[in-house]
Amino acid sequence: MSPSSVFSVSVRVSVLLLALLLSGSVCAELKVLVRLDDGQISAETLESDSERDIISVELRHTDGTLTTFLADFKRHVKILRVLVLGEPERGQTQYQGLCFISRLEHGEIIPSEAMVRLRQKNPHVVRTAEEKRGLERMSMNMAVNLTLSWHLSAHIRSMCRDAQDFIYTREQDVKYWLEKGVEGSIFKAFPQNGKNAALPRCSATADPWQPCSCSYTVRLEWYPCMLKYCRGHGPSPYKCGIKSCSKAYRFDFHTPRKQQCMWDEES
Repeated sequence: MSPSSVFSVSVRVSVLLLALLLSGSVCAELKVLVRLDDGQISAETLESDSERDIISVELRHTDGTLTTFLADFKRHVKILRVLVLGEPERGQTQYQGLCFISRLEHGEIIPSEAMVRLRQKNPHVVRTAEEKRGLERMSMNMAVNLTLSWHLSAHIRSMCRDAQDFIYTREQDVKYWLEKGVEGSIFKAFPQNGKNAALPRCSATADPWQPCSCSYTVRLEWYPCMLKYCRGHGPSPYKCGIKSCSKAYRFDFHTPRKQQCMWDEES
């Protein structure tokens, strides 16, 4: 991304309105301050590339967890990657990567060509989303092969390389992608899939090496979810800004041992 193609976002504080520029830019990077669900403030980075037709949102939480969301509009795929800091004193690695892949629905986030036209006048203002969208619970009952993942999206390999064997998706999304001609060999059902209900919760499992059902909740605190239209002197409305949203996802998934789901103990 060249420095000449980087723009910042323009927001009117009262309504968090971001102005749309008439620009030929294909790439943009925006940095905004957002208020987290616990009241703390953190910096969020939004990047867009209209040529590759992608948008990414990255946020570091106060506990050190790094959350990255990527929307691949060309392949109708969204990727949520989480890097969770480990606890070495409990035998964990420095950090653990999780990757959750699902279908990108129409209207979840503004188009990439609109994102690259945003600019910001007030970078020190702390943003709060105008709309809090409800929690979406997802049962991630299938695994994705990282080596073959380019069949689904070219961005999975770079996004999920730190997750390795912890790359999950849903059976219902797999059916959709298979109908679109995606290679089926990249997906694998877990051996316990047929008796998933019998798999114990990690929070209720004493043995740290026992397979169990883990959960993780991810929250996107602030992102441009919809375009706003205004009426001028002409007959047709024109794009004049964005609406901001926050969204939470709860992922339920299989883990081969409780040791890799220690955060679930208090949930």
